[in-house]
Amino acid sequence: MKYTGNLLKMSTKVDEGVEYSLKIGEDIININSLLGKNISINFLNTINCIACGKRTKTSFSQGFCYKCYQTLPQTDSGVLRPETDFSHLGISRDMNWSEKHSLIPHIVYLAYSGNVKIGVTRHNQIPTRWIDQGASSAIILAETPNRHIAGAIEVYMKKYFSDKTKWQEMLKLGNTCCQMLESEKLKASRLLHNELKQYISQDNTVYRFNYPLENTPEKLKSKNLDKEKEISGILTGVKGQYLILDNEIVVNIRRHSGYLIELTIN
Repeated sequence: MKYTGNLLKMSTKVDEGVEYSLKIGEDIININSLLGKNISINFLNTINCIACGKRTKTSFSQGFCYKCYQTLPQTDSGVLRPETDFSHLGISRDMNWSEKHSLIPHIVYLAYSGNVKIGVTRHNQIPTRWIDQGASSAIILAETPNRHIAGAIEVYMKKYFSDKTKWQEMLKLGNTCCQMLESEKLKASRLLHNELKQYISQDNTVYRFNYPLENTPEKLKSKNLDKEKEISGILTGVKGQYLILDNEIVVNIRRHSGYLIELTIN
């Protein structure tokens, strides 16, 4: 069976475990159902911007052409570094966009993906953000009225917690959860600057996620379509936005957003 279209990041939902789907052209493919099957991803030498559709030689910021990367609000610095979002002061590439995405409640969280990390996301991106990062467990640290304040908390807490996900450690972790997130939240709450403590959340729920993994990989080899036009193997796992083939080959689907591919399933 073959499907042709431009890649976008995998969609997710949580039932008993994390369920993945991938839209290729007009088809939506249940990725969980492909575990144990041989798949082949063939790059057709075309990249289209995920915003304007224009053909581009290079993809910027996971799927944009250079013009969109330079002008769109979703590629502004405040997206990557929330503390630099100043839309609350009326400074934005597009205030209409900011009112829907920045000037809304945000969550500061602790997530476990091999190490305990600090992060920020919009309130309506829970639990999607955690799953996209491959977090095995997560807890809400603070709730803020806008993105800038959430970013200020994150910057302060980076003195004590990493803000990076190490993808190899995350994948080798399998579905192992952190058993100490509540105590880590308590630690973070005590360390937080007094002016920011008003935003600490009283919700101490620890969210846990089980990913479709046949095995926990021991060795990992990352491949991308810029260097290899065809990547194939038996699908043995999915975690974060990564496909794991033959229990060792790793493909970051989100990194290839906009790439025109042919997906073959045997």
